[in-house]
Parts: sequence; C-alpha cells; structure tokens
Amino acid sequence: MTVSSPAYHHPVPQDTRFEPMSLPAMFERTLRANPDAPFLHFLGRTYSYAEIHRDARRFAAGLQALGIAKGDRVGLFLPNVPIYAAAYYGAMMAGAIVVNFSPLYSVEELAWQVGDSGTRLLVTLDVPELYSTASKVLASSELETLVVGSLSGMLPWYKGLALKLLKRSQIADVAYGNAVKSWSEMTPDRVPSPTEVTPADLALLQYTGGTTGRPKGAMLGHDQLSVNAQQVAALNPFGDPAGEVFMGALPFFHVFANTALLNHAMVTGASIAMVPRFETKQVLETIQRYRCTGFPGVPTMFQAMLDHPDLAKTDLSSLKVCISGGAPMPAPVHLKFEEVTGVRVCEGYGLTESSGVVSANPYEGTRKRGTIGQLVPGTAIILLDKEDPAQLAPEGEPGELAVCGPQVMRGYWNRPETDADTFVERDGKRYLRTGDVAQIDADGFISIVDRIKDMIAVGGFKVFPSVVEDVILEHPAVKEALVIGVPEEYRGEVPRAYVTLNEAGGATAEELRDWLNAKIGKHERVDQVVIRDALPKTMIGKLDRKTLRAEVL
Repeated sequence: MTVSSPAYHHPVPQDTRFEPMSLPAMFERTLRANPDAPFLHFLGRTYSYAEIHRDARRFAAGLQALGIAKGDRVGLFLPNVPIYAAAYYGAMMAGAIVVNFSPLYSVEELAWQVGDSGTRLLVTLDVPELYSTASKVLASSELETLVVGSLSGMLPWYKGLALKLLKRSQIADVAYGNAVKSWSEMTPDRVPSPTEVTPADLALLQYTGGTTGRPKGAMLGHDQLSVNAQQVAALNPFGDPAGEVFMGALPFFHVFANTALLNHAMVTGASIAMVPRFETKQVLETIQRYRCTGFPGVPTMFQAMLDHPDLAKTDLSSLKVCISGGAPMPAPVHLKFEEVTGVRVCEGYGLTESSGVVSANPYEGTRKRGTIGQLVPGTAIILLDKEDPAQLAPEGEPGELAVCGPQVMRGYWNRPETDADTFVERDGKRYLRTGDVAQIDADGFISIVDRIKDMIAVGGFKVFPSVVEDVILEHPAVKEALVIGVPEEYRGEVPRAYVTLNEAGGATAEELRDWLNAKIGKHERVDQVVIRDALPKTMIGKLDRKTLRAEVL
C-alpha cells in the first residue's frame, strides 16, 4: 500500500511525522494551554494539570535532594493512583529513568527486576500487600530508598477520613526512617534544580515477560514515548481532543496504558477517570459519572461488562469508542458488546518494545473486525519468512511481522547480545521482529495469525492455536478458550483445547471436542477439550497461554 493510498482511513496522512519531545517539555506545553483543566479524576476527587505538575516538580526536587541524578533509575510499584502520574513525570523532570513494576509481583519478582534495572528508589503505597513486599525488597536488595504514599491522602477528605477511622486494617503500619520516607516528606514546597532532559534521553524501562527466561527491560526514550502518544492522538476524528475523558481502568504500569491513557491524555489536555484496579461495577459507575468518551481495555474487561447485571441500567451514551488491545478479541464478544451497548469497538495492536501502539482500526468509517487495523502514521512493516527471517515472506503468504517506526525501542537493558535476534536490517532500516505471524490485505488492514513460538508442530504440519480457538469460540456454550500443544509419541505434538463455559452452557467436554473436530482440518483436531472454572490470565487480564502451558506440561 502506498502512502497516498485512498484506502488509508485514519484522519491524518500515513506519512505524517511528529515532533520528538521530552515528556517534561510536552507536559509544560499542555500546562501552558490550560493549567486548570482536569487531568485525573480519582474516586470523587479531581486533580488539575497544574496540581499534578506542581507535585511532579516537588518530587523532582525531593529526588535531587537525595542525590538522584540524571540516568538513575526510579521505580514505581503502584496501582492507578494520582501520585503515579506525579512520580512518573517528576522522576523524568529530574532526568531519572522510570522503571514500572506490577503491583502483583512477588518479593522474588520485584527483587530481581530491581536488581537487574539498578533501581535506587522505589515509590509505593501504604496498602499492606504493597508495602510488605516493597519493604522486604528494601531489606534484601541494593534498593536504597522506599517512598510510601498515603492512599487516604489522595481521596476526597470524607473518604480519606472514613478509611482512617473505619478501615485501619487496609492501611499499612509503615516504619518510616532514613530509608523509608513518606510521599509528603519527598514533596515539600521547593523548586528542582534545572536538568537538561532531551528527546534522545532514556525515559522508561518497561519489562516484558516474553515467552521464555527472565523478563527483559525494553529501553524507551522520551522521543519514542512522546511520538507514540502523538501517533495515538492523531487517530482521534472527533474534534477537540482536550474535551475527551478516558476511562482509566487499564493499569498505568503497563505500556498500553502508559501510552494510550497517561501520555495520550497529557499530550492533548484530555482527562482520565481512573480507578485503582478493574472492578466491573466501579468501572460502569465511573463511565456514567464522568461521562467518559473513550475506553481502552483488554477483551476480558469487555466480557466482564457484558456479564455484569448493571450494564443494562448504565448510561453509556457518552462513549464514542472503545479500543481493545493486549490480546485478540473473540468475535462473539466483539459483536455482542456492540449490539448490547451500541458502542463501536476498535481492535488495535502494539508491543512493549514499540512503546505501546503500532496499529488500530479507524474510530469512524471503514474498519474490519478480526484485524488489528491499519498502521498508525509514520510506521512501516514488512513480513519475514517464518523459517528464515533474513528473507521476506513469499508474496501473499503470512509471515513474521516486523515493525519500523519512531516508537520502536532502542533495545533491551543490558542485553546487547539480543539485538541480532530482536532486529533485522532491511533497505537501510532497522525493523523490530515481533514474533507474531501476520498477513496484510489489499487495503492495508493487518491480521495476526498467531505467535511463532505458539505454533504447534503436528506430524510436520504447523497448527496455529488461534485458528482452532476462533472456531471453538463460535460454540454458544464457550466463553473463553486457549489451545496448546501437548506431547504425543506418534505426531510429536497434538492440539488440546482448554475452555470456560458461559453460565447457560451445558455442553460436555466430549460434545465440544466432537463439534470442534468436525469443523477443522484433520491435523488441527484436538485430542480433548478440557473444561475449567477459570483460565490463567496475565496481570492486565488477557488469557495467558504461557502459564497454562507451564501448568499442563
């Protein structure tokens, strides 16, 4: 597809280029436009851009007072709370590199990533589970300082008072001292020393689990993050972007939310109605209360909304579009959500290594269900041969998706030896190998066929698990499905399906197996269907094939 192709359906031309900026400079620009505009809505309290910027500057000064300098790593071990934004941008104002950590990490997981990244200071919350884990890591690692925020202090005064008086068990007993400081102690009224932060500087280490071995830290620069935020903002066809209100249910520590929510809102002056974690009833109430206009989420969130009895009585008329990413959206969920709510759902695609977003279906006009849409502006792709990535895939055949664009990471932290397997050079450009098998239609819409490492080798044939999953999800009794390969003496591997059922589902495992096998190729047939109460999910709620495979094998 050429740059000038009339088949490109996003609002700006495909060859649009964006100005790389440091995130602090981008924040300053938005602040000057409207300092009093709302930035974050949190459980009944609203924070303006000026308030978050003030706290970020104060935190930057607090870091400098502790000797945190340009290039040092500052970790965030936080759910979705307002101080996440202040700590994120404040660390960058001081020239530090932010490291995101999932609040679900165990002591061992957190300690390993703190050590690998060289994190000197960690910000967390006075929630018992978080503080307990963080304090153990402080005692057993090279971590120097723990900063603890007060959840009650971020709430409206009456909610904060109720938490302190009635729910003391939900507040950790923090042992403050030289190595453990409160958020308020770190943010006194002072001005940080000037620090030159350029677009070329490293901004974020975002760890990715991958498929094998230890997680790797993707190195994302200010230029990559700022450009990707602008690429996402350019997809909006609805007019003044500063008037948008995003539903903030995705966890900020994940790259999808970092770009599609936090930085996206900041670059446009929009606001985020945030919740600490995804809880369906609270999300529905938040959408209605704050008249949310956009909702980026993962497929399991939309399924949970469909399952909730309050959906029918919730006013969703303010929503212009929902964006689904993180995992393929099952066609039945996609169709039913749009039918029940009347809200358009657009699938997109991205990776940690691409700052979050590579492609999306247009929010208005032409879109194609089951695809990940068209590339965001300024991005190029090629398809590599699945067996020999040094070659392009044969014309018209699926191949490994490789991405080139200003949002692609620099590489993995302290892993220069991985570059040869991570990137491929073609026509003087460096392309990121995604590990995803894709195909592209004549209009430039991309479909992900499967993961290269998820393909099942059945007697010399390659079976794509997603193809089998798509078929079994057509059965009205099936709610979720994962297909993995299990060892078999004669054919090497054989597909096996693991499913959960809808409440009204009454099918047996044998009935599902026979129904499925009658609809797919001989080499794709499963040896059995296993019905489970639940399937493993990742920290952002997408189905986790890696964990299932580890459990089974």
